[in-house]
Amino acid sequence: MSPVLEPNPQNGRKKLGLVLGAFLAVTVIISVIATIASP
Repeated sequence: MSPVLEPNPQNGRKKLGLVLGAFLAVTVIISVIATIASP
C-alpha cells in the first residue's frame, strides 16, 4: 500500500478530538445556561 494514499491518522485523530471537544463544550454551556435559566 502506498503511504501517499494513506490518510494521515494523526491528523484525523486531531480533527476528531477537536470536534468532540467542541461538542462537549457546547453541551456544557447549554447545561449551564439551562441551570441558570431554570427557576
